Amino acid sequence: MAHLSRIWTLACATFTQLLRMRIMAFLAVFCVIVVAAGLGFAIINPEQQLKLLKDVAFGALQVFSVVMGICATALLLPRDLEDRTLYTVLAKPVPRLNYLLGKLLGVLMTIAVGMLVLDLALSLMLYLRQNLVFAQAVAALKAEGQDSPQAVAQLQAMVAQQGLGWNLQAGVLVIFLKSSVITAMTLMISCMASSTLFTMVIGFLATLCGHGQELIRETFLSGQGVALRQVWKTLLAVITPDLTLFDVTDAVINGQSLGMPALLGIAGMSLLYVLGYAMASHLLFVEKEL
Repeated sequence: MAHLSRIWTLACATFTQLLRMRIMAFLAVFCVIVVAAGLGFAIINPEQQLKLLKDVAFGALQVFSVVMGICATALLLPRDLEDRTLYTVLAKPVPRLNYLLGKLLGVLMTIAVGMLVLDLALSLMLYLRQNLVFAQAVAALKAEGQDSPQAVAQLQAMVAQQGLGWNLQAGVLVIFLKSSVITAMTLMISCMASSTLFTMVIGFLATLCGHGQELIRETFLSGQGVALRQVWKTLLAVITPDLTLFDVTDAVINGQSLGMPALLGIAGMSLLYVLGYAMASHLLFVEKEL
């Protein structure tokens, strides 16, 4: 319990530290993007309006979570070394693993709060937009004399499929899980890096490679044997996380449902990645000269 208490205290301190770095101003930009998306796109059909709103909002969520996960994590260790906070914490004494887990949890708490704010903004705009879209579409059908019960029911089903629902929240959860993996990976990089800039650059490059793993496999491993290709695929997935596993936003935007088995599979893979990167961070941090 003492270890958990230390981790939670460090996490809360990290969360406060990140808020003092004007993270909320960065978050406000993405809220404006979501609201602007909800107020625009008037001259297109109802289904496209709702899809485009979700597309812009999910894009903002992904950019926010990735940038926060990499930049906030890259800043923590150098900032604590510069302020000599790290020496004070480790002299308590606090085990280095507890320190790393507290920092990781603090960044994830910040991302979670930011995504919750964005999710609320998205949900509100989508709810208002789908009601407005439905009312306008029904009025258009009446004007054309085509407002039969079947046509209205079909329109209502489309709006329900493309509008606000639990499937949208599942998509937001998957984005958070992906950002958790990226954050843990960046923490590992920061434990062996010598500067914040290096950590950020390598973090973004590793994230880019993680999104392009399928293309990398097709380009460089197509001529290899089955066994050798599997070995290289495994090594590639270990070195950089296979972020293609989290590519569900297109399905959510198109109104497709994410099944619980798929969601649990993504959550399990995320947990394995986070635990693996956390242990690797600990091994590197133990050997790091401070």
